[in-house]
Amino acid sequence: MGTVRGYVELLRPGNAIAAGVLTFIGAFVAGGLDSAAPMAIAITATVLATGAGNAINDYFDREIDAINQPDRPIPRGAVGARAALGYSLVLFGVASGITLLLPPLAIAIAVADLAALIAYTKLFKGLPGVGNLVVGLLTGSTFVYGGSAVGGDLSTVGVLFGLAASATVAREIVKDVEDIAGDREEGLNTLPIAIGERRALVAAALFVVVAVVASPLPYVLRTFGVGYLIALAPAVGLLLGGAYRSFDDPTRGQTLLKVGMFAAAVAFVLGRATVVL
Repeated sequence: MGTVRGYVELLRPGNAIAAGVLTFIGAFVAGGLDSAAPMAIAITATVLATGAGNAINDYFDREIDAINQPDRPIPRGAVGARAALGYSLVLFGVASGITLLLPPLAIAIAVADLAALIAYTKLFKGLPGVGNLVVGLLTGSTFVYGGSAVGGDLSTVGVLFGLAASATVAREIVKDVEDIAGDREEGLNTLPIAIGERRALVAAALFVVVAVVASPLPYVLRTFGVGYLIALAPAVGLLLGGAYRSFDDPTRGQTLLKVGMFAAAVAFVLGRATVVL
């Protein structure tokens, strides 16, 4: 049972399901609920691919996790390294197979995301800022993937992509500040190590500002009404609060940034729902 639990933990189910929710939001914002079958396929593929990405990330990060996250399945011995790698490849294969049932644009996005997921830890994670940008783009792309899966209008989803990508880059930088001891031990050259913790946190705050400035665009463009702005207000507060708290408490700051991004996504859903209804 310990091994079964380890395989489940490798997926980071909460993280994988959250990615599926983002795909649903992208599909709903772009096309409503008229295309249930492709929406379900896209959500399932996202959950599987995200779980696979988490597993392969743990495979490549097994040595650094022994320092930063010793309770993860591979460092504590619940799942062997090679087994985790094989597990991730199977999940990637299933996700890729069902994605072939979707429109060409969705397939192209999935292929690009798959390549980025596999390359992230080995090639990009240790490059100052580059790994953060890749994770931000991957997070934002889940919305576009969902929208393209249902063949909907991607203009508003594009704004959501920019907001989510910017907020995620900020959160990833703050997480690097939180993990700086283990990253130094492993010899990684993350942004806080390369330019200093405070400068990295300033960079994260700038990304938050970009997200906040972009967030009212659906109202400015008259795609959504004033209800969207009302729903958006708490998200803006959480994002700005997260950026501020990161300077004295990176753990709390990155949590607020994550919650703020999801709150913004909910505001998009409410904005779309008011238009549909």
